[in-house]
Amino acid sequence: MPRRIMQGEVVSDKGDKTVIVKVESRVSHPVYKKFIRQSKRFAAHDEANQFKVGDKVDIQECRPMSKTKAWTVLGRTGAVEEK
Repeated sequence: MPRRIMQGEVVSDKGDKTVIVKVESRVSHPVYKKFIRQSKRFAAHDEANQFKVGDKVDIQECRPMSKTKAWTVLGRTGAVEEK
């Protein structure tokens, strides 16, 4: 099964080797058929502590590294090429 890749914005870099990335998506409301913005926060592994608040990054699913961290940062958005 392929690993998911998402794009988001770093909203916190206070943890050691961890950043919190907010991913926004647009979904259709089931009754009103209007598009709604939803956001979710993911804890992602940042080995070199190089990403700061406000950076746009790509994250990828990986093995669980802790209780809440199962994503890793690939790099800044646009820098990663699809295989």
